[in-house]
Amino acid sequence: MTATDLGDRVAGRAATRARPFWTIPRRDALVGYLLISPQLAGSALFVLLPLGLVFYYSLQEWNVLAGTFDFAGGDNYAKLLADPNMGQVLTSTALFSAGLVALNLTLALTLAVLLDQKLRGTTFFRTLFFSPVLVSLVAWTIVWQFLLQQDGGVNGLLGLAGVDGPNWLRGETTALLSVVVVQVVKNAGLNMVLFLAALQGVPRQLHEAAQLDGAGAWTRFTRITVPQISPTILLTSIITVVGSLQVFAQIAVLTQGGPGLSTTVLVYYLYQQAFQFRHLGYGATLSVLLFLIVAALTLLQWRLRRKWVFHES
Repeated sequence: MTATDLGDRVAGRAATRARPFWTIPRRDALVGYLLISPQLAGSALFVLLPLGLVFYYSLQEWNVLAGTFDFAGGDNYAKLLADPNMGQVLTSTALFSAGLVALNLTLALTLAVLLDQKLRGTTFFRTLFFSPVLVSLVAWTIVWQFLLQQDGGVNGLLGLAGVDGPNWLRGETTALLSVVVVQVVKNAGLNMVLFLAALQGVPRQLHEAAQLDGAGAWTRFTRITVPQISPTILLTSIITVVGSLQVFAQIAVLTQGGPGLSTTVLVYYLYQQAFQFRHLGYGATLSVLLFLIVAALTLLQWRLRRKWVFHES
């Protein structure tokens, strides 16, 4: 080794020792981790840990009254597959979610398109249609419970037109429809605001150019407006689907799952098994099923976005 090589090696070691540990990239990374640490801690404590505990409890037979907590293995999952009520519960859940999502998105988008016009009074109607979102859920549901009774306000209005209205909350078909409508009217204003924000971001020059080319209002809506707001449609559809699978208070107040199992959705059936019948292990198993359904539907919507969401192809 020459003297020159030895000098270069010594100089390299000295430069390495002189380099500070807390470089700018490392300081930036530390600041970033510190900023997201509360969110990570909250997600771990309130999302990941409960999910893990639910799966753990689904493998146990927990009798609160007797004070026993025994390992059950796959017995709760076998019970789930053999449950004679599960078919009707899943059917009611599917009908409720499909009706809620379809009506909610359709009504919200229709209201948003109408209220996006530059007309007098639109601010008042925007406030009017959004105001149910701010009302207490339980108070809103109790009011509708009185309105939908046999001698309630809805049948009173129908009677003025000479129509004899049914007992809305006691018929198998009308009960499910009533709960869907109550939920749609309550929350459609939230999606309406999201659609309004998306509509106001659509470039007006696109509509003007299409109108000059002879495109009608419906063509401009389907070929310009819908593709431009498709990311918002995806967002609202995911939120609405997940929310429809978590509806509980409306069922508990309006119908208590009846008549029969016509309005017993999966969340309410979970509540009955876990907290009314004290089958906590089976209730945890139903929670795992609900989580898998929500995750599967969300993943399906996310994977299908490339087929219809603008800029995602």
